[in-house]
Amino acid sequence: MPCKMDEKLEPIYQEVLRRNPGETEFHQAVREVLECLGPVLVKRPEFAEQKIIQRICEPERQIIFRVPWQDDRGEVQINRGFRVEFNSALGPYKGGLRFHPSVYLGIIKFLGFEQIFKNSLTGLPIGGAKGGSDFDPKGRSAGEVMRFCQSFMTELYRHLGEHTDVPAGDTGVGARELGFMFGQYKRITNRYESGVLTGKGLDWGGSLVRKEATGYGTVFFVAEMLRARGDSLEGKTCVVSGSGNVAIYSIEKATELGGRVVACSDSNGYVYDEHGIRLDVLRQLKEVERRRIREYADLVKTARYVEDGNIWTVPCKVALPSATQNEINGRDARTLIGNGCIAVGEGANMPTTPDGVRAFLDAGVAFGPGKAANAGGVATSALEMQQNASRDSWSFEYTEKRLHEIMRNIHDLCHQTAEEYGTPGNYVNGANIAGFIKVASAMAAMGLI
Repeated sequence: MPCKMDEKLEPIYQEVLRRNPGETEFHQAVREVLECLGPVLVKRPEFAEQKIIQRICEPERQIIFRVPWQDDRGEVQINRGFRVEFNSALGPYKGGLRFHPSVYLGIIKFLGFEQIFKNSLTGLPIGGAKGGSDFDPKGRSAGEVMRFCQSFMTELYRHLGEHTDVPAGDTGVGARELGFMFGQYKRITNRYESGVLTGKGLDWGGSLVRKEATGYGTVFFVAEMLRARGDSLEGKTCVVSGSGNVAIYSIEKATELGGRVVACSDSNGYVYDEHGIRLDVLRQLKEVERRRIREYADLVKTARYVEDGNIWTVPCKVALPSATQNEINGRDARTLIGNGCIAVGEGANMPTTPDGVRAFLDAGVAFGPGKAANAGGVATSALEMQQNASRDSWSFEYTEKRLHEIMRNIHDLCHQTAEEYGTPGNYVNGANIAGFIKVASAMAAMGLI
């Protein structure tokens, strides 16, 4: 189980609640980390004395700005932009940009806070940040998306730089949106600073494997958890929520490693095919034609579509939540456990509620939290930064090998740290403690920052 919060940490958490009212996702992310840190303060009391935890919970910088743009009818639209530069103790701020109607300051702070520890676990020199806007690119023309991205970057550019802050994509922000933003950045600054954004197109500084990285990395992490138990993905029935980048490439890698993915979803429902999801059809539908998942069942006769269905009722051995935060609650977790689930890898950020996490850990399920299991995306972004800095381009095979090594190292670090702090097999504790110690040690070494 996650640790009960140490009495020294409860006042810190209450102060976070007081200073950040209404930001429930941020509160949840902070609580999860703080619940794991009691044993750390026993071994490292200087972290408490120097108020390292209070400093980590307060972003170094929060930027909120207006984004005015004009739609195809000539009507002026107003959105709100965000960039929370949370912590730069280990390197320049690094974290994606999310364009979605649900975006508000609390979502960005939750994502940025998670990013601090996720980036720390990669072992690469990158700090934590996140950004985005409540703009919804769905249903917008390419011209409208371009005008929005240009307006967004017209404000954001002044806060970026390859040694300062390096955004990437996230929900609603792919190579198209990054291209529009990079073009505006180059136009304003008169610099071809390719390392200022990652997730770029392959023709202009992008990295092979970046598109696949989060999904591949999640499956690599799950495979390592199973290996530590003397098991593998071979022959395992898998369920993957979502049908975007993370889901598609989780399905691809899980299938490659011997799993059989029988279900995936979008916000309207899920498709089920006992013979396994056909990746060629899913890619055509979602990546090329940008259609809804219900149409998969029209194209594959062995599949059935369940409108408004709960994908977590589908029996499986391995669950890969890859859609959004808090999509698996306690009831869903208990259903999965009852149906024989033995491993969960979070491809999304915080997709399991605290009750769900507790249920998985109590049942002995191998549970890979997002800050560890889905770190492959940011790890490959950092590899893209390396390639940009050296004016180099690596092969797909070499980059995937580096990604696999990083995910194996993250797994081993979390596994070893959990054992060291008395909770063997608890990757939640292992990830939070290992990620925190590295950042906290850097902050302590740098003085009062």
